[in-house]
Amino acid sequence: MKKTTKYLVLFLFTMLVTFVLAACSDSGDDTATNDNNSDSDNGETATEEKVKLTIGSWRTEDVAKYEKVIALFNETNPDIEVEFSPTKNTEYNTVLNTALQAGEGPDIFHLRPYAAGLKLADAGFVEPITDINGLDTFSEDYLAASKGADGEQYGVPLNISSTQFFYNKKIFADQGLEVPTTWDEFIEVNEKLLKADITPIAMGTKEGWLLSLSHGIVGAGVLDGNAFAEKLVTGETDFSDPAFVESIEAMNDLKKYFPANSEGLGMDDIRTIFAMEQAAMFPLGSWEIPVVSELNPDLDYGFFPMPSKTGNQSVTTWVDGSFAINAKSKNIDAAKTFLEFLTTKEFGELFVDEFKMISAIPGITSDDELLSELSKTVESSSTPYYWVINFVSGDPTTKTVLETELQGMYLGEVTPAEVAQRVQENAETSFEPFK
Repeated sequence: MKKTTKYLVLFLFTMLVTFVLAACSDSGDDTATNDNNSDSDNGETATEEKVKLTIGSWRTEDVAKYEKVIALFNETNPDIEVEFSPTKNTEYNTVLNTALQAGEGPDIFHLRPYAAGLKLADAGFVEPITDINGLDTFSEDYLAASKGADGEQYGVPLNISSTQFFYNKKIFADQGLEVPTTWDEFIEVNEKLLKADITPIAMGTKEGWLLSLSHGIVGAGVLDGNAFAEKLVTGETDFSDPAFVESIEAMNDLKKYFPANSEGLGMDDIRTIFAMEQAAMFPLGSWEIPVVSELNPDLDYGFFPMPSKTGNQSVTTWVDGSFAINAKSKNIDAAKTFLEFLTTKEFGELFVDEFKMISAIPGITSDDELLSELSKTVESSSTPYYWVINFVSGDPTTKTVLETELQGMYLGEVTPAEVAQRVQENAETSFEPFK
């Protein structure tokens, strides 16, 4: 009996030891597991500490270029991860507006210039950025493109667009033509080209925006640069002014210098016509320089400001977009850091080199001779593109009415005087100085 009890005690002791060791082992495993989980949590925390920003834009063609912009930004801001995520330009407004109304959308987005973009600010979708560093880099005229009626700044100006006539240097040289410096010389150049069976101007009327843009160029010649524009935007004159009617008549008169079937030609068509040297001149924007050069790297072309009847010359300019912050962004401080970077000379130099556009930051030069000369002309001889700056309000906008009526004029459906009348009637409904 004693022996049995002895064995029973020994057995129970052995079981107890085994249980304790197992418990210790389990405890050790749990500790290891908890340590691993702790490491994992720390890793996730470290990842979460790297702020992520998304940028919305209509510039789908600029993805590779913005990768370089982001890389430069990350040299001094490695803790902010930025993704450039553009939308097709024809769908951008709808996609962005829908997202913003749902309280979503990118942290940073391309803001359309002037009234079109400021509508979003008025609706409360855009974060004020008046407090960020670097805004004093820009002129007040440039800042005005994204400054609200409340005096708050809502965007950082990105680039300046200009419109002018590009011309084929070889065709001009072969035909013994000089760059025109007056309106009469401009018409004379067109007539000589026409007589030589060379299409003078690569222009089409299929897309309305090309026509308001063309009037911005041609109108500056007929209306003597800033002279009419300054009176117009203050309400001192309006679109019933005989001078404005004359500018519409000039647009109509230029049709004979356009390619055959110009009513069916759009942007891609006229760009190709000029790039392939099938027309001598091309009235369009500074943003076309890299596109045309890519189509024909051997094309030798330059530009000239629009000459007026008095001899003044000018290119038409405006701020073509700014970068703004989504008011619902969860990373507004990081977004402001990125926008501050967009005010720096380092960004401006990279922008000009990579994008081949005119930077809104003053004093930025380019190795591209054509772009560099154009930038200098913008600073010295520019007139405001008032169709975009002042007349994109109303439903439809005054700019849209101009485009539609000009298309009708080129089809022979309305006269220049009727175009001016309908533009004025629309402007009176939305442009404050005309009310």
